[in-house]
Amino acid sequence: MSSNNTRTAIVTGASKGLGAGIAKALAGSGAAVVVNYREDAAGAERVVADIAAKGGRAIAVRSDVTRGDDVRELFDRAREEYGPVDVLVNNAAVVTFAPLSHITEEEFQREMNTNLLGPILTTQALAAQDDIDAASIINISTAGTLTHPSYASLYVASKSAVNAFTIVAAKELGPRGIRVNAIMPGPSDTEGSRAMGFPGSAQEAQAIADTPLGRTGTPEDYGPLVAFLASDDARWITGDVILASGGMR
Repeated sequence: MSSNNTRTAIVTGASKGLGAGIAKALAGSGAAVVVNYREDAAGAERVVADIAAKGGRAIAVRSDVTRGDDVRELFDRAREEYGPVDVLVNNAAVVTFAPLSHITEEEFQREMNTNLLGPILTTQALAAQDDIDAASIINISTAGTLTHPSYASLYVASKSAVNAFTIVAAKELGPRGIRVNAIMPGPSDTEGSRAMGFPGSAQEAQAIADTPLGRTGTPEDYGPLVAFLASDDARWITGDVILASGGMR
């Protein structure tokens, strides 16, 4: 696989879970990584320390991706430290599993702002750089856009919009050499899923039964795929939404 030795990458929501695994994989492939977080400074610093311990380059930067000023400051900080940003992973997301009747206006705004507006604002910031001639954006979606699980209508709607945004943005930004793809992870063992009681639950057992490879995912399953999409080996791939779910569909 081609290395990412000359890349500067921002990974949003990278203080834990899939984002942390992706940040470590990108650093392992040679990229300088900005570990973005909104609240968990300690978690972000642990990720940075893990990367540094293996000889990689990383810094932690706080930013709320739903706020344009914060996003611009995030990109400015990345540029000051490592140069222009040419890899962006839109991983930051929030989810509440609840019946349709329990969705509130506040929860709608919270999920849509983080899950959809965030990637739009960060993509705008990357594209606003006038000194890059190629870049790769990878949006983290969900296999739920294909499996349509109950009690996830708002989350699935927001990620379905991310899939559509990915395809349209790829068409718009392609002439500038900016590739835009998305991956759709399946159910995974992360800090977030543990906090929701997923491991050991009936839902986990059903997910494993529905997955041909016979287990749930881990952060380490997704990092190499993202590193590939960020590399020159994926130079002919854009506008794609890739299922990465162990076969669940």
